[in-house]
Amino acid sequence: MTAIVQRAITPFVLNLCLALSLLLLLPELRSPIPLIFVGAAILLLVLRPIEREMQTTLHFKKRVLVLGHRPIARKFMEEIEKFPERGYTIIGVVQETPADHIHRSPYLNLGTMDQLQTIVAAVKPDLIVVALSDRRGRMPAAELLELQSSGVFVEDVADAYERVSGKLPIEVVTPGQLIASQSLRKSVALKFVQRVISCTVAVALLVIMSPMLALIAIAIRLDSGRPVFFRQTRLGKRCRPFELLKFRTMQPVSRPASEWVGDNRNRITRLGKWLRRFRLDELPQLVNVIRGDMNLVGPRPHPVTNLQLFKDSIPYYALRGSILPGITGWAQVRYHYANNLEEETEKMRYDLYYIKHMSLWMDLSIVMKTAMVFLRSFSSSFESGTATVRRPAFSVGPTRLHVRSRSTGAVANMTIARPRHTYEHLDH
Repeated sequence: MTAIVQRAITPFVLNLCLALSLLLLLPELRSPIPLIFVGAAILLLVLRPIEREMQTTLHFKKRVLVLGHRPIARKFMEEIEKFPERGYTIIGVVQETPADHIHRSPYLNLGTMDQLQTIVAAVKPDLIVVALSDRRGRMPAAELLELQSSGVFVEDVADAYERVSGKLPIEVVTPGQLIASQSLRKSVALKFVQRVISCTVAVALLVIMSPMLALIAIAIRLDSGRPVFFRQTRLGKRCRPFELLKFRTMQPVSRPASEWVGDNRNRITRLGKWLRRFRLDELPQLVNVIRGDMNLVGPRPHPVTNLQLFKDSIPYYALRGSILPGITGWAQVRYHYANNLEEETEKMRYDLYYIKHMSLWMDLSIVMKTAMVFLRSFSSSFESGTATVRRPAFSVGPTRLHVRSRSTGAVANMTIARPRHTYEHLDH
């Protein structure tokens, strides 16, 4: 417990200094509502390492037993292994039939379905995830119902994957399921309230930050000349185009620019490195919010040039246009920049999850997580003394590793992504 407290002291001190500096520089933040948001963000930054340390401790983890070996079951288990801080651990797999042992699995094989009661009594799971390939005649419905009544939570693998990972498993979702899903049909009242909140907050932020915006515009002009703003045509609601605004962070060129920052790194201005680091280049999009092109929260708008490629390659891409795009979103706080079609598909899974579970509470959560990212950017810069250009955390290139499970001792062959050194999707 002492180590956990010590780990929380450094971010607390740094963020407290940052908050005091902001209060001194911006008197408008000294009113009750901004003070509440600043205090809540600092509190979350302090409590987060404590929560993560507790969740990674085996004593606090939920023990998961998986029934079956559908492909999504493997993805579900890999998701748990990759993110131990989410508080789950795989204790083993129950095969459907004795012949299923030929399916190699890095997780402990505890037996077959006809031994389910004995296995459950021995390993005492908190959660049973059902991933049977053929449920007709194999689903032990009576036994699972009895286990659920005794306190063991039973869940379908698709629902469990969605809940644990925060993304929609588009590989197993059928068009019929999406058509029948009532959760994708959001009420007019919810969208109206989101719109009112977005406009109100955008206007307030523009008023409060107008001195900062003016200073940034002057600094860009002095550092690299005109233009101050970068404009790009993006896809809005129902895939309608609109002009997105940003502060310019790269030198303009007359020729068509590459879409990858690795090909344009020498174009990033001195000031642009700082603006991109602290996400300050995104602030002019508050004007887009007031215009009605965007909300504060929603899927990030894609460039118009990518529309046909994404519609042809990414399942259910048209659903992304059912709501207004946003300055920040669920995919932005849960994933890194997309550098290729595979990673764009992964971000689509997060966007569909947001569309399905969209609520005011979820929007507030995303805003708070975005604020935490913003504060961490300042904290990390104060610690390192320099600002660097944002880079994605992972690339597509896989690496095979042998990993031993902390819970069962079983050796797992896991695929992870290698760090990418040069590429980031280019907004400019």
